[in-house]
Amino acid sequence: MERFKDRRDAGRVLARKLSNYVGQTDVIVLALPRGGVPVAYEVALALRAPLDIFLVRKLGLPGREELAIGAIASGDIRVLNEDIIRVLSVPEEVINIVARNELQELQRREHNYRGNSPALDIRDRKVILIDDGLATGASMRAAVIGVRAKAPSRIVIAVPAAAPELCNAFKFEVDEIVCGMTPEPFYGLSRWYENFSQTTDAEVRMFLAEANHQLLYG
Repeated sequence: MERFKDRRDAGRVLARKLSNYVGQTDVIVLALPRGGVPVAYEVALALRAPLDIFLVRKLGLPGREELAIGAIASGDIRVLNEDIIRVLSVPEEVINIVARNELQELQRREHNYRGNSPALDIRDRKVILIDDGLATGASMRAAVIGVRAKAPSRIVIAVPAAAPELCNAFKFEVDEIVCGMTPEPFYGLSRWYENFSQTTDAEVRMFLAEANHQLLYG
């Protein structure tokens, strides 16, 4: 399969798969920072929809931080990967310590990205949740739970790349899931991007400001 050049290229590809939402006035695009923001920026521009963020933090196993034992999200949401926790016998105390640390970072980012601006009201709106891919699903699962608590009319997950089993599993958890590619074997998300460099806080703020400027002024 052909790789994406970068996250913005992935966003443009994904936007074409979401073209049925173009111009619908009740659509809101929510990005999972940081990697999901450049993807969501291109989608929001193409759909002419407002762009906002939904904060999620992965709970990484100490010493093996790339391994997600769960995730937290805005609104005191915590989702745990019970299978991994059970197999590795991760103590509850360790989970709580990791969760406290990640909550501090989540709150820091919330203020950094949004300042004093309130989050967009998503009640009775169609929400398109976007990340740069699905590898374990923990962060997206936490986001779905958090978003659902705010009573949107529809929840759509849209990602450029996903492990096939995750793309299938989420079909039963949301109203719609759009996966740009589902390579088998998946190997890991970075494999499907030529440039997978980390998105910075400054870039997140820039994308949010530019997207909403475009929405207001064209």
